[in-house]
Amino acid sequence: MGRPTKGKRISKIPQYQKFYGENKFQEKIVLLVEEYETIRLIDYLGYSQEECAKEMHIARTSVQSLYSDARRKLARFLIEGIGLVISGGNYQLKEFTNKENNKGDGKMIIAVTYDNGNVGQHFGKTEFFKIYNVEGKNISSQKVIDTDGNGHGALAGYLKKLNVEILICGGLGGGARNALAESGIKIYPGAIGNADRQVEAFLEGNLDYNADIACNHHNHEDGHSCGHNHK
Repeated sequence: MGRPTKGKRISKIPQYQKFYGENKFQEKIVLLVEEYETIRLIDYLGYSQEECAKEMHIARTSVQSLYSDARRKLARFLIEGIGLVISGGNYQLKEFTNKENNKGDGKMIIAVTYDNGNVGQHFGKTEFFKIYNVEGKNISSQKVIDTDGNGHGALAGYLKKLNVEILICGGLGGGARNALAESGIKIYPGAIGNADRQVEAFLEGNLDYNADIACNHHNHEDGHSCGHNHK
C-alpha cells in the first residue's frame, strides 16, 4: 500500500460553495477545495505562485497543476453555463495559534512600511516594517524588522502573525487590500513623510492619508510615488 499523500494546507473553508449555471442539463463541475485555495491566494489576494506554495506547504509544481486545473474548470463554468460546486479534495485546515490581542486594554500594534526613516511608498515591495507597540496614545516600544523574504500578498499574513492591527503605508494594490482585510488589519494608505511623525499624527487623530490611493506595481520608475499628490 502506498503512503497517503499529505493534505494541502488551506486557511479557510469557502464561504460560498454552490454556483448555478443556466445549463441545467449537464453534470455540475466540481472544484476541489485546494484548487479553490490557489484561486483565492493567487487571483484574489495577489500571491505569487511561489508564495502560494509556501502558504499551502506544497511544491510550486503542485501549485501550478492545481491552479491550471482550477482555471480550466472556471472557464467551463463561465463559457458552458454549467453549475459549479466547491467540494472534496485532499487538504488540511490551517490552525491559527496567534494569541488574540486584549481588546479594551488600550493596547494596539501599528506597522508602517519603512524606508530610511520615512513611510515606504510601495507596500508590496517594502523590505522593512517599523512596528510600534502603543498603550493609550503613547508609544511604549518600537523596532524595525525586515520582511523575511515575504512579498505582496504574503505580507498580510506576515503582519497578522505579528498581531498588527493598523497599517500605515504609501500605495498598495487591490490584492494587498483584500489580503489585509481578510487578516483583519485596518489600513491607512497614502501617508507620506517621517514614519514616527505619521504614527504620532495617527494617535492624535490628525493623520493625513488617502483611503482611495492605489499602487500599480508595473513600470515603476525611480521617484514614482504611486499617485500621491501631496503638497
